[in-house]
Amino acid sequence: MPAQQVPNDPLARERAHLSSSRAALRAMRADVEALDIKDVTANWVNAAVLERQIEDRITALADLAHTPLFFGRLDYLHAPGAEQAEGGASGGAARSASGRGGGRETGGRFYIGRRHVHDADGDPMVIDWRAPVSQPFYRASKKEPMDVRTRRRFGYTGGELTAYEDEDLTDAAGEEQASRLLQTEIERPRVGPMRDIVATIQPEQDEIVRAGIGGTVCVQGAPGTGKTAVGLHRVAYLLYAHRERLARTGTLVIGPNRSFLHYIEQVLPALGELNVAQATVDDLVAHVEVRGEDSPAAARLKGDARMAEVLRRAVRSGVTMPDEAVVVVRGSRRWRVPAYEIEEMVRELLARDIRYGAAREALPQRIAHAVLVRMEEAGEAPDDRVQDAVARNAAVKAAVKTLWPAVDPAKLVLRLLSDAEFLAEHAEGVLTAGEQAEVLWAKPARSARSAKWSAADAVLIDEAADLVARTPSLGHVVLDEAQDLSPMQYRAVGRRCTTGSATILGDLAQGTTPWATPTWAEALTHLGKPDAAVEELTQGFRVPREVIAYASRLLPAIAPGLAEATSVRETAGDFSVREVAPEARDEAVVTACREALEREGSIGLIAADARVAPLAETLRTAGLPFLAPGEETSADSRLTLVPATLAKGLEYDYVVLDEPSQVVAGEPDERTGLRRLYVALTRAVSGLTVVHAEGLPGQLG
Repeated sequence: MPAQQVPNDPLARERAHLSSSRAALRAMRADVEALDIKDVTANWVNAAVLERQIEDRITALADLAHTPLFFGRLDYLHAPGAEQAEGGASGGAARSASGRGGGRETGGRFYIGRRHVHDADGDPMVIDWRAPVSQPFYRASKKEPMDVRTRRRFGYTGGELTAYEDEDLTDAAGEEQASRLLQTEIERPRVGPMRDIVATIQPEQDEIVRAGIGGTVCVQGAPGTGKTAVGLHRVAYLLYAHRERLARTGTLVIGPNRSFLHYIEQVLPALGELNVAQATVDDLVAHVEVRGEDSPAAARLKGDARMAEVLRRAVRSGVTMPDEAVVVVRGSRRWRVPAYEIEEMVRELLARDIRYGAAREALPQRIAHAVLVRMEEAGEAPDDRVQDAVARNAAVKAAVKTLWPAVDPAKLVLRLLSDAEFLAEHAEGVLTAGEQAEVLWAKPARSARSAKWSAADAVLIDEAADLVARTPSLGHVVLDEAQDLSPMQYRAVGRRCTTGSATILGDLAQGTTPWATPTWAEALTHLGKPDAAVEELTQGFRVPREVIAYASRLLPAIAPGLAEATSVRETAGDFSVREVAPEARDEAVVTACREALEREGSIGLIAADARVAPLAETLRTAGLPFLAPGEETSADSRLTLVPATLAKGLEYDYVVLDEPSQVVAGEPDERTGLRRLYVALTRAVSGLTVVHAEGLPGQLG
């Protein structure tokens, strides 16, 4: 129904605009599908690239029936300027600010959504949430209205627009009122993978999302503060604001494990961004197959930043000084470069501290240049082709092979971990004798191929590889759950953004590795971004008040310097702690799961890793189907059995936590165990049930 036929029914007008906007989006997609590229490309390569771009564009223009096309509206007091209104959104917004779409007589009316939609004339019907004109939707207040008269939020049920809510920002004396629709959206049950928060971004989150690309941002976020979502929306914003730059240099999201990456993988596509790579740190350093495992002490030492100096020394250990001249024969002439001159070249390259491989490539050119100087002195006129030919001369190549031998990173690390004398030579003054003994393999491998490499070994190989040849840098990297990385892992990530920027996300209280970072300042130094801004998010939007208060009892023991998180949730949440007899524990867990399944939303049964197998059998016997982490929940399958070690970063509407003391006992030390418990306690969105037969950790009171 056209909007002009229902002037007295605001909801009907908004529904009509939604219908018109969806029709416009379908027309935009049809226009792209109708493109004929047969005669516009020079060759098949260009045609293939263009065809892929068109396919991506068609995918991005999909109209998802259950995803609101717009979620808000801004009515401005005055029309925004062209630059602010357009904001990269295909133009036209400035034109529409003063006369199109209704209600724009004095200012401008803009519908805010996940993507830009325009009509047949090019005038926008929906403005991308990332455009400058959209920013007041997230930041405007009665104290600072940002020239907005009214902010309208829309409520949807199954894709159907069912409600709206207006906020008058011109009344500076009035009190700020909590948005009922905003609160409903925050507390809406979630089934399936993580969804975007584009409709509910808060002012402090928006400041991080829209921070410039020039600097690195570190976000210390308590559980439920939305730090992961903020990081992903920041990627989407940067791709919008700096698309050409990042298209050339690339973007990457790094998560702690594959289950986590699967959980978040739909967020960016929902925002129209389809080409952002995702990986774990292990993926980045996968130079060898990881088949072994270190002791906690060995892993901690191998992850220590001091290992970088040991590797630097080892990489250069094969460089030697010449003891004879290099003689180059060309035709009937012999050209001699004395040993002392070549030694000067070698020492100069060592002093420059450039990549080992780059120096090895430079040395034959230096020797060849010395030969050319002698040729010129003899009256010849050699050019660059002659220099290249001399550099490839057998005598020069033989000298370089002896003086600056090639280095295989994996073989070098293999020797360090297998040869006590070689390690001692290069770790002198860096690692103690006891530390050297800790990292040495008890049974040396015969070859790099047969070695049982650990995850920490792979990081050492990556460091060595970068010492030999520079690792390519990306334009922007997002690193989530960063608190769990070792200094050497930070260095590995930092190498991927040496010329770009990064968004670092984490919570020091959730550090559950033996090498978990103590401070962000230290972590950022290892990353190579010591001047990065550190922002703290303490307002929780996901975890209920009673749950976060209970979990925060652990903070004095696990992270005494951190502020306790607060929850903005209006509902306290369902929370109970049930002590049962040992023989009744499994039955009590099943009962708690059945109770949770009677409600809407996803359910996570979190348990110590050692308890997962027996609980799986218990659930099967009880006839309760369940999923493993990483498997997508659905309306018919909502219960996931989660090992405590894989719970980080995940969230469920209802959590049943089995035997907290065993979660703590499953870690090598109490602090790490309590941190693991803190993570498990804070995965709940709507309710938490703790079932225990053993005593609770004393820190929980």
